[in-house]
Amino acid sequence: QVQLVESGGGLVQAGGSLRLSCVVSGNGFSISIMGWYRQAPGKQRELVAQITSGGTTNYADSVRGRFTISRDNAKNTAYLQMNSLKPEDTADYYCTMLRYGYIYWGQGTQVTVSS
Repeated sequence: QVQLVESGGGLVQAGGSLRLSCVVSGNGFSISIMGWYRQAPGKQRELVAQITSGGTTNYADSVRGRFTISRDNAKNTAYLQMNSLKPEDTADYYCTMLRYGYIYWGQGTQVTVSS
């Protein structure tokens, strides 16, 4: 059974940094595409960043240059380093794992950026 558990969210002032972590239990982490989505109040869920099993990354235009996605296959963990945070980054952040055409979701972690 696959389970994704996020941590690292919280309250931070604009310009600050946070690092989100996503620990995955179950098989297949190293061959999966890991991603981070976010959903702000009243808005649709959007893809923030992805990283392939080979380390290729993709970012939303709104976070490129500020956020960095990474993974540690030895620890079954994906990370999202968020720098220069803005109030518009406030959202619930969800970790995802795409494996064999099926996407698994974590429960989410809340990020609030105050101005």
